[in-house]
Amino acid sequence: MRPSIRRSEDRLLDALAEGSREAAERLVERSYRKIYAALHRMCGGDTELAADLTQETYRRAWAALDGFEGRSRFSTWLYRIAYTTYLNHIRRPRRLAPLDEEAAERVEDPHPDQETATTGRHQSDRLRRAVLELPEDLRYTVTARFWGELSVPDIARQEGITAVAIRKRLKRAYALLALSMDETPDVKLHEELS
Repeated sequence: MRPSIRRSEDRLLDALAEGSREAAERLVERSYRKIYAALHRMCGGDTELAADLTQETYRRAWAALDGFEGRSRFSTWLYRIAYTTYLNHIRRPRRLAPLDEEAAERVEDPHPDQETATTGRHQSDRLRRAVLELPEDLRYTVTARFWGELSVPDIARQEGITAVAIRKRLKRAYALLALSMDETPDVKLHEELS
């Protein structure tokens, strides 16, 4: 990160620690689009869920701001919170209310059936599920790199390991994803993740 950007971020974080609402708004302006986009990808395109999880991410970040040590960029730290927020969401048991038959007949399914679903969407959903089934270290690395659009050095700083180790994780993840998708590891898989 350029030193001027880092200093600017540090000043905003200092002002935020002193209670500056303007600093909080500036930090949100700088990071909201990336955090929302990453969550949108994780949520399979569900805009409402992505928006809810983005708000929850910022709520958790403000509550944990004292724990931010500055070892990584603020946006990298924030992405980790977004990622954890998403995982907590998908692990949370859902409470479902049973519908009686009459009510069920009136409720339209908002999703198209298998025959009308596009191949691209199906492939994208398969890939998303495969990514979420990766071991934790690989899953975080892949989602941070491709869905969070974090750089390899940023991820390495966040994880406290080298950039070479992050690249090795990515290579291992590509191989596992290719096996899961019944494909050979190639550029196509990398393009689909992006």
